[in-house]
Amino acid sequence: MKRLLVTILLGLSLILGVRAQTKTLTFNDAVKIALRNGVLFNQQKNNLELNQIQKLSNILGLGPTLAASTSAYRVDGNTFNNNTGQVVNGIFDQMNVQINANWNIFNGFSQVNRAKQYSNLLDAQAFYINRTAQDLINTITGQYLQVLLDAELLKIANENWEALKNQLRQVKEQVELGARSPVDEYNQDSQTKAAEIRALQAQINLINDKALLTQTLLLDPTEDLEIVKPDWDINSVFAGKTEFKELFETALKSRGDYLRAVKNEDAARFGMNAARSTMLPTLSAFGTLYSAYNHAHGDPNVRPFDVQFKSDNLKKIYGLQLNIPILGGNQNLQNRTNYVQQRVTYLNNQLTRKNVEVQVKTDVLRAHQNMQLYAKTYTVTIDQLKAAEVALQLESERYNLGVTNFVDYANANRVFVQAQTDKAQAEYRLLFQKVLVDYAVGTLKPEDFQ
Repeated sequence: MKRLLVTILLGLSLILGVRAQTKTLTFNDAVKIALRNGVLFNQQKNNLELNQIQKLSNILGLGPTLAASTSAYRVDGNTFNNNTGQVVNGIFDQMNVQINANWNIFNGFSQVNRAKQYSNLLDAQAFYINRTAQDLINTITGQYLQVLLDAELLKIANENWEALKNQLRQVKEQVELGARSPVDEYNQDSQTKAAEIRALQAQINLINDKALLTQTLLLDPTEDLEIVKPDWDINSVFAGKTEFKELFETALKSRGDYLRAVKNEDAARFGMNAARSTMLPTLSAFGTLYSAYNHAHGDPNVRPFDVQFKSDNLKKIYGLQLNIPILGGNQNLQNRTNYVQQRVTYLNNQLTRKNVEVQVKTDVLRAHQNMQLYAKTYTVTIDQLKAAEVALQLESERYNLGVTNFVDYANANRVFVQAQTDKAQAEYRLLFQKVLVDYAVGTLKPEDFQ
């Protein structure tokens, strides 16, 4: 009795252990894991903090600068008395306070352009993060789709292999009874072995593509992942038809890579204007408020702190400064070089924006046409599979009765397996086509998969 109980417990523990190693992975889970573990995506999110600080710094640069300084010290020995014009030996305590203010009134709008430049760079980085997330979802979509398709093709290959093994057993029995020639057995055995090879190859493809998916998600490759087919209605995927022109207009308003290119172009234009400002005159206002207190030990005539600090030693300096660059040698040449460099950057960003616009149009057109063609393909494969299934059934009956030859039967079986494969590929690709269209248009939202 104890042995039986121990055996049952061990068996249950093994079963539970095997089940614990199998992990169900839905498409939404895969997207969430990818966004959480994506290296490039999280790096760009970190870079956004730097862009925010740069924008704030340049906006604050539009205002005045204000700084205060103070010092207090003692002099023991000879010192020069400013009031009497004599050198005096003794102990002196001194303290001073100074407040400086500067305001750049006009510098060719350099700081204004810098603030606009970094504001656009911040927007560009935000759009880049959005597109990086969409790129990651698109990558996961392709890999997840391939694993699902591999699993379905493996199932088809195994079913075909089992069917041919059953057919082989029937042929062997007929050969033993003398109803068939031995060559039919060899032909059937060869076809069965070929089906086994296809099943093994399908399993290899599944292992390789699943390994690629786990690597992208940064998951433990030793875990046995069970990929789940999304419960999306395939009929609703292509139910709402949208014209290409409307999709393209939406893409120009939504695609993160295009909007990033636009913002980078604007940022480069403001950077070029800021660089040109360094070759223009500048006008700035400045002001200084200074006061001090001096105390000579042993001198009965030392004035009180209030008198010295608030009246006698108080000094105010303020004015305007105009700087006109005329000849500056290397500095003026460097300013000119910086301007040309910023101008080239602006022109290059213009070309980048135009190139991205063409790419967006191409992506949207391809996704739109693929959606329509995959819908038609899926409809055709359904009819194809029905016809191939009936043909195989009739051909199998004729083959078992000895009315037809092995070549016709093998061809009917091959056509049926191919029809199953075509239908599976069309179904799964159409199922995920909505995600791919949203990716091309730029309306793919990561929060939809949370």
